[in-house]
Amino acid sequence: MKIAMVGSGYVGLVSGACFADFGHDVVCIDKDQSKIDRLHEGVMPIYEPGLDALVESNVKAGRLSFTTSLAEGIEGAAAIFIAVGTPSRRGDGHADLSFVYAVAKEVGENLSGEAVIVTKSTVPVGTGDEVERIIRDTGTAHRFAVVSNPEFLREGAAIGDFKRPDRIVIGAEDDFGREVMREVYRPLFLNESPILFTSRRSSELIKYAANAFLATKITFINEMADLCEKVGANVQDVSRGIGMDNRIGSKFLHAGPGYGGSCFPKDTLALLKTAEDYDSPTRIVEAVVKVNDSRKRAMGRKVLDALGGAEAARGKKVALLGLTFKPNTDDMRDSPAIAVAQTLIDAGVQVSAYDPEGMEQAKPLMPQVTMCDNPYAAIEGADATVIVTEWDAFRALDFARVKELAAAAVLVDLRNIYNPEDVRALGFTYESIGRA
Repeated sequence: MKIAMVGSGYVGLVSGACFADFGHDVVCIDKDQSKIDRLHEGVMPIYEPGLDALVESNVKAGRLSFTTSLAEGIEGAAAIFIAVGTPSRRGDGHADLSFVYAVAKEVGENLSGEAVIVTKSTVPVGTGDEVERIIRDTGTAHRFAVVSNPEFLREGAAIGDFKRPDRIVIGAEDDFGREVMREVYRPLFLNESPILFTSRRSSELIKYAANAFLATKITFINEMADLCEKVGANVQDVSRGIGMDNRIGSKFLHAGPGYGGSCFPKDTLALLKTAEDYDSPTRIVEAVVKVNDSRKRAMGRKVLDALGGAEAARGKKVALLGLTFKPNTDDMRDSPAIAVAQTLIDAGVQVSAYDPEGMEQAKPLMPQVTMCDNPYAAIEGADATVIVTEWDAFRALDFARVKELAAAAVLVDLRNIYNPEDVRALGFTYESIGRA
């Protein structure tokens, strides 16, 4: 089967490479000529473990190719995936669907045969209806169906998530769409990956509901962490205790500085806007968004407290270890590190930082932060060292070296990756989240 993937960003490139690895003939399409040129050279536009090798092997096998021409790319394709960005729209927070609709129009104008058009982008309820209308209005004579197929990929583990998914959700309104999608995912169906067929609107809502629920779990355990600090409990014990309940589950119950990334912030906001449009308040999600936004700067204030308070902190230096919103990605979108750094800078603190993959993306977002070549260069002369992202590289720091280089032996662990007793036994002042 030939598959066209319109959009060669995170979702499009990972999905296209994985489909090619299943044996499909895949063309990834993107209007960014420089991105396509780099892909032809084997240079990935994003950091995702294993992606470069997966792309290289499937390009060599002749199953994966790249082009800037949509008309050329979709010719003969049985399934055309729309995997372009849907960022929060400036001014009102709604998902910006302009890229999705522009692709739909161009697809309709260039269809060369019957095809299923698949919205892989995260889109609000009803978007598929509009995509269908746009394509129909182009006057195409070819049979087509519009299907919703949301992605559930975790950055840093996307290839494994695609090849071994918890579920595949397909929202289709006719047998044509359902049958083509069964063929697209036949390799996974043979591996007994569960496929859930729903209506198109249900599929669109499933994506937003899933992300909002996970964001709620994160925010809930963060509030429990704050309570733990007040009452003298340990949030990791609380997390284990409730996570062992099968009705709750242990995932997304790790206390930290708040969620960020490409999905949760914009998707929770878009869900709120959709609920407003339909006069159906989602007050729990609204609270989650507000609590998460305020938590990020609260983590900056936690660092200031470790320096003796805002007044005492002025003129001091802080080293941030980790800038991306999570490890194993270079994604800086809505990363807690941005708010933490800005809170410190606003208080007159000098900030240095190191991240294994995210510094190029971080530089324009954090112009007042000094980027360093390694963690120890960032720590040199620092009055406090702060772990913001739990990269493996920070899980076995040489504390003797840290103590020698730093101006003060102060460690603020916003990811709880160290044992408090062990670090304090080395002579450090140690602060973490939700633990005494």
